[in-house]
Amino acid sequence: MIQDAVSRTIHAACPHDCPDTCAMRVTVEGQRIVRIQGDPDHPTTHGALCTKVSRYAERTDHAERVLQPLKRVGPKGAGQFVPVSWDEALDDISRRLSDIAARDAQAILPYSYAGTMGLVQGESMAARFFNKLGASLLERTICASAGGEALQQTYGGKVGMHLEQFANSRLIVIWGSNSIASNLHFWTFAQAAKRAGAKLIAIDPRRTETAEKCHQHLALRPGTDGALALGLMHQLITHDWLDHDYLAQHVEGWPALRERALQWPPERTAEVCGLTVDEVCGLARDYGTTRPTAIRLNYGMQRVRGGGNAVRLIALLPCLTGAWREAAGGLLLSASGWFKPARNDAWLQQPQLLAGRQPRTINMSTIGDDLLRPASTAFGPKIEAVVVYNSNPVAVAPESRKVVAGFQREDLFTVVLEHFLTDTADHADYVLPATTQLEHWDAHTSYGHTYALINEPAIEPRGESLSNCEIFRRLAARMGFEEPCFRDSDETLARQAFTSLVDAEALATTGWFKLPLPDAPFAEGGFPTANGKARACGPGLELPDHVPNHESAASTPELAQRFPLAMISPPARNFLNSTFVNVKSLRDIESEPLLEMHADDAASRSLQDGQGVRVFNDRGEYHCTLRVSRRARAGVVHGLGIWWRKLGRNGTNVNELTHQHLTDLGNAPSFYDCLVEVAAL
Repeated sequence: MIQDAVSRTIHAACPHDCPDTCAMRVTVEGQRIVRIQGDPDHPTTHGALCTKVSRYAERTDHAERVLQPLKRVGPKGAGQFVPVSWDEALDDISRRLSDIAARDAQAILPYSYAGTMGLVQGESMAARFFNKLGASLLERTICASAGGEALQQTYGGKVGMHLEQFANSRLIVIWGSNSIASNLHFWTFAQAAKRAGAKLIAIDPRRTETAEKCHQHLALRPGTDGALALGLMHQLITHDWLDHDYLAQHVEGWPALRERALQWPPERTAEVCGLTVDEVCGLARDYGTTRPTAIRLNYGMQRVRGGGNAVRLIALLPCLTGAWREAAGGLLLSASGWFKPARNDAWLQQPQLLAGRQPRTINMSTIGDDLLRPASTAFGPKIEAVVVYNSNPVAVAPESRKVVAGFQREDLFTVVLEHFLTDTADHADYVLPATTQLEHWDAHTSYGHTYALINEPAIEPRGESLSNCEIFRRLAARMGFEEPCFRDSDETLARQAFTSLVDAEALATTGWFKLPLPDAPFAEGGFPTANGKARACGPGLELPDHVPNHESAASTPELAQRFPLAMISPPARNFLNSTFVNVKSLRDIESEPLLEMHADDAASRSLQDGQGVRVFNDRGEYHCTLRVSRRARAGVVHGLGIWWRKLGRNGTNVNELTHQHLTDLGNAPSFYDCLVEVAAL
């Protein structure tokens, strides 16, 4: 039990899907949250939190928070429930899951992602439960798997330079990232470099808040990042801005990559990317002649058909120039691979509970199609039950009209662990109240820095809420799972989440621990590939290339005639995916669902700033307010997301328009590879 006291401060960690993974200090008096602040001693958080998380107490004590188990009494999607006891809910859920499992446990699907990034409340007790059950496996692809697979193929893992070293760079290329909104602490280091004389260049179809504060913004067409990388390589080669020794010693497949890059002169690159020749040549000159040079790559640019190939090409750029030789040079997309030997995943998830079974795998990005599939030899059993935790698929999954239809099936048994009645929870048969980060134990890694963190509970769970782990523990007991691992407490899971590479005493004392890694990890090669080299191509690995979008004038000209605008759907600044949308103070800042459009595109359609518009294609239509904005380049519109559907103007959100086609690598969704048209309401 958490003891009442006059005032106490505990170590915490931000749980959300953000590279910053901030170390926090939470001050409470009794059970009242007094203050939430960034840990001033943590080197990457340095005392600062974003607007969203600084208001986390408002989310924890939100008037609409679900604080007791709920059972559906109305039609699916209507959000009509009555409260029930935990015993009634768990007894019925365990009975119905047992009945399905007796026929075929693969008809049960867990559906989760990064509502929390915690190792404990994410996939520990939940993984044990579903492994023991023999349920279908979930391929978790919704955000980053294209880029992750690209790094795996190129570097051998999801590894990169240290966040703090950006402060010492002389040129920083911010590629596909609105860092001010989604990577605030990187931006602090970039600003420090800027004050010291570094040049900042943003590459992004949208003129973001970050792009506005850089020295230069290159507004390329969505899905052409790979072409730009090849065009830069062409210039690096022809001007001999290369580190020949680094290429010879530490890069596999360079001769083949060189020949491919020479097919991309500035004129071709500029035409494909929608840039000028001077912009292509100028960027190459800056990149090839400045030391040290760093690239902060983010995941927005890989959410297109060719996203994986594009990441591979961009990741090879610092190998051409030898930027890796210096601590402040190189590239960062994800640092999560550094934690691989430090994570106690096998113990947390207990894969041996599968006992030799090999359940099918369902891709979370195609849930709209998969919930509507009948049983077949190829697919396996029809999905009869879905248990959703740490996710809101009705709002966030692509082609949401199909997702809604799937969750509205009367023969689908749906259980949702949640804090609020989200779009997905409205379709549940049972909603189970889950704890927030302030109420439970957890352990955290990061994909933006190299510090492990611990999260201690600051307050007792509000109402009848239980942690994810406790809910799955209780379900396991009711289903007769007798293995001792189902009795491990949340605190035990958190304290044993890391191997001996993480100093447990440091975690307990300060709340965080920095992994012992060299400052310039690839100065002399040593990539975590089989031969220690970065790979352009080789046995079992094809040479990367520019891959056009699924939907574009080049790939689908007839479709582009009917739907001539490319749409990307970047996150609204004060939301994080679909989290925080129901926090009124943050929603008030965002005002309403918006579509940003260039003035020329608006004028050609006789549209005015501030009017209601419908954005549509063959998959559906989305109603929102038009914002004529210099943030948009001609031919591209921005549907800012991700609003809950039920808070939208016509009960939809931007994912009504996205499709379920997957990326070239990693089986990820192509959210930013979408053609639409816009008309007045």
